Amino acid sequence: MEIKLKYGCNPNQPTARVLFDGDTCPLSVVNGSPSYINLLDGLRSWQLVRDLKAATNKAAAASYKHVSPAGAAVAGQLTPEFRKAHFYSDAELSPVATAYAKARSSDRVASFGDFIAVSEIVDVSLANLIKPEVSDGIIAPGYEPEALEILKAKKRGNYVMLQMDESYSPPEVESRKEFGLTLEQTHNDIAITNDTITGNVVTDNKELDANAIETAVVATITLKHTQSNSISVGVDGQAIGVGAGQQSRIACTRIACDKADRWLLKQHPKALALTFKDIPKSEKVNALEGFVRWNELNNDEKAAVKNALDCDVDPITAEERAEFLASKTGNVVLSSDAFIPFRDNLDRAAASGVKLVVQAGGSARDQDVIDAANEHKMAMSLTGIRLFLH
Repeated sequence: MEIKLKYGCNPNQPTARVLFDGDTCPLSVVNGSPSYINLLDGLRSWQLVRDLKAATNKAAAASYKHVSPAGAAVAGQLTPEFRKAHFYSDAELSPVATAYAKARSSDRVASFGDFIAVSEIVDVSLANLIKPEVSDGIIAPGYEPEALEILKAKKRGNYVMLQMDESYSPPEVESRKEFGLTLEQTHNDIAITNDTITGNVVTDNKELDANAIETAVVATITLKHTQSNSISVGVDGQAIGVGAGQQSRIACTRIACDKADRWLLKQHPKALALTFKDIPKSEKVNALEGFVRWNELNNDEKAAVKNALDCDVDPITAEERAEFLASKTGNVVLSSDAFIPFRDNLDRAAASGVKLVVQAGGSARDQDVIDAANEHKMAMSLTGIRLFLH
């Protein structure tokens, strides 16, 4: 069977299609004309939400850009502070809608023009949440009729909507062609569970509450479906900072922790006190992002933030920043897709309030890293599982 695609990775690659050996393809196009990248994002993100639902038994969502997640989350309550920080109303949301609200909030700047995946049938609550967002498409196991009509209206009727058969499992061996040569490997079907996190805690601090364990599961499954090297920082069942596709682990850690810091600081009292001019939500998002990065901005960037605000700028000081991030201690989890080779990763994580680290272990310097975790009073779990993805 064949699904024709708009074009390959770029418009100058006109031949693009999906082929499936079998009578019934598990994937169907409900609306729009998907591109090659849409399909890559859709298939990768579907696997992530499928794994998250299997591990937590909760509705799951992911926001993908260029074959890695900008954010991922499972369903949960949205606090008033969260809603204000991420420009959501106080309207009641279905579980799958809360999962996407969390996933989209992880890095709203990166999620601009995202490809969405959800583990549940798309309902009206979720469709109305997606309706005003700039998004390229969605993959889901199905669509309620009214939700289908709401989303079909996006992008002048060209919003890409894919449907995936929930019961489909891929073959044991997968293949891909690279430069005319076929590579094969066993499909990575390893399951990440609570036992993965709790089975080998090697630090003096061994306190893992249910929230931390679930968040660690979410962060670690997120890595399974993220371009390596990768680090994921999570809180409350959500990946709030993903550092993907870097050549060094410390670069991944810095990116993930910097994103996590910005996410957390958007709920700082000074950030919540901001008022905005009557401008589009995307401009408010950019202005808030600039506010929490104030000391990194040049004068023109600061002027743009001021121009979007309907109030004076009272930046978060370095001391206020450190105090606020430290107050999140116990809620923040960091997971790595392979072993952590040097303690510099732990030192950077500590500045973001991380108190649980999950990593594969197996480095010659494991003890140095464990010692660093003990110095920072972190708990550390060694899973023995590497999760590289390329």
